[in-house]
Amino acid sequence: MTLAKRFGAGQSAHMIQPLRYRSRPVPPGRTGAAVNLTPRALGWRTIHFAIRHLAAGTVWSGRTGREERCLVLLNGLFDVRWADAWHRIGPRADVFGGYPHAVYLGPGVSFRIAAEQRCEIADCRAASSSRRESRVIRPEDCGYEIRGGGNATRQIVDIVRPDFPADRLLLCEVYTPGGNWSSYPPHKHDTDDLPREADLDEVYYFRFREPAGYGFQRLYSRRRDETLRVTHGDVVAVRDGYHPFVTAHGYDAYYLNVLAGNRRSMAASDDPAHARLRRHWPPPDPRLPMVPPPAVRERTQ
Repeated sequence: MTLAKRFGAGQSAHMIQPLRYRSRPVPPGRTGAAVNLTPRALGWRTIHFAIRHLAAGTVWSGRTGREERCLVLLNGLFDVRWADAWHRIGPRADVFGGYPHAVYLGPGVSFRIAAEQRCEIADCRAASSSRRESRVIRPEDCGYEIRGGGNATRQIVDIVRPDFPADRLLLCEVYTPGGNWSSYPPHKHDTDDLPREADLDEVYYFRFREPAGYGFQRLYSRRRDETLRVTHGDVVAVRDGYHPFVTAHGYDAYYLNVLAGNRRSMAASDDPAHARLRRHWPPPDPRLPMVPPPAVRERTQ
C-alpha cells in the first residue's frame, strides 16, 4: 500500500494524518453534526463519515450524488422518503437498547428525512457511480455472531455484509463487554490479495454504555506503533496495519465499523505472532449477547 494511493498524487506523501478524531457536543434540541469527516480530512478516497443530530420535527433533504450512503439510526425515530414513498426507520432507544435500523441509498437518489423524535444518525458514505437499489434495513435483516472466547469475546451485528447489493460500503456494529478485547487476534486488511486479504479503509466510531467509559486501540505496522485512548464519540481511521481494541474493566463498549474498498469482502490477515490464539478459544463470555437479536428477544418476552 503506497502513501500516494491513500492521499492522492496531489498531496504530499509526508503529510501526517490524525488517527483519532473527537466529536463535538450538540446541545439537546439542536440540529447539527457532532463530527463530519470528508475523505480528504481522513486522508483517503473512500469513506465519508458523519454523526448527525436532528431535533424533533427537523426535515433534512439531500441527494446522494456520486456516492452510496447508509444511514444508521443510533437513537430516535425518523421517516425517509425516496422515489415517492415514505419508510419508517426505528425507533431505537440507543445502541445498547436494541438492534440497528438503517437505510441504504444508492447513488443519484434524492431523499427527504423527517425526524419524528430527536435522532442521532451515523451518515456513512463511499464514492460510487454504480446503479444500486435503495432499501430499508430492519433489525431482522442484520446478522448475529458471538466471536472469540474468554476475555476476547464480542458480539458482531452485520448491517451491510459482503453479500448485500451495495457497491463498496460494508458496515457492522460490535459490542465488547467491559475488560474484553475485540478485533483480536490483531488483524489487518491493507493488501489486495484475495481470498487471504482485502484492501479496505475502515472507520471505528466508539460509544460506551457509561459516559466515563474508555478503552485503548493499538494501531501498528512496520512503519509505526501507536496506542490511542478512545472515549465516547471518538472516531479512529484505520488506513493500514493491525488494530486491536480493549475496553476498560466495568465499561461496556460499542463501535460502528464502516469499511470500503474495491472488493466485496471482509477478508483479513491475523498478525502471525498472535494468530495461534484463534485456534484455541476458551468458552465464550456469558455476558453476551449484550443486545439480543430480534428472534431471541421475542422468545424471552
